[in-house]
Amino acid sequence: MHRPRKRFGQNFLVDPPTIQSLISVISPQDTDSILEIGPGLGALTKPLLNKLNHLEVIELDRDLINHLKTLGADHHLTIHNIDALKFNFSKCNSPRRIVGNLPYNISTPLIFHLLDHLPNIIDMHFMLQKEVVERICAKSGSRNFGRLSAMVQSKCSTELLLHVPPESFSPAPKVESAFLRLTPLENKLVPIELENIFQKIVKQCFSQPRKTLANNLKHEISQDIIKQNGIDPLIRPQQLQLEQLVLLAKIKKNQ
Repeated sequence: MHRPRKRFGQNFLVDPPTIQSLISVISPQDTDSILEIGPGLGALTKPLLNKLNHLEVIELDRDLINHLKTLGADHHLTIHNIDALKFNFSKCNSPRRIVGNLPYNISTPLIFHLLDHLPNIIDMHFMLQKEVVERICAKSGSRNFGRLSAMVQSKCSTELLLHVPPESFSPAPKVESAFLRLTPLENKLVPIELENIFQKIVKQCFSQPRKTLANNLKHEISQDIIKQNGIDPLIRPQQLQLEQLVLLAKIKKNQ
């Protein structure tokens, strides 16, 4: 029996009704090109294989590879033994759907990594720490609205699908979990030429969330210029709309 490893952030799904609910909301079709991140013992892998012509998985823990191979004995499972943070999600024959019970210790950097490969992604369904999902889905004006919210929502629509209790996992995590759907936007909110500046502005805006916008951007854009463009420089960054963040990036680019 495989013992879950803390260094890999392993908390394996073990509750059959929860697993069935997740498969139901993913709604895999037999011809879908699906890539699963962190299959672990195969809680999602097995039911996905039953519905798909072919499945790819990324698993870093070498001790799980032989077990996963037994699940794909009929040769419609491809296993990538690699760190998902180093995987090239753009190297594929057709756009993929991405699913996974993500290791919570790498979930945020992994999502940022995936945001760079969206032209090759149809949608994403992830199990994450509930607090992270709430931050991703937070709206402007919410105390949870921050850098992660802005960066994800600038490129994807977000939807919290299910709350999942700790007892659905082994070992049970010390936090609540939630299942999230991310769907790349058809019309990009941020033009390609603004993407790097937008990332920098968003990071700077939320560097000190309790301080005013003017204070956080004092080395980037003057308070007067912010005000001249119709944005109150004395608001907290959580109050900004996504469109205002894009406007701030445009202002910075044109300075």
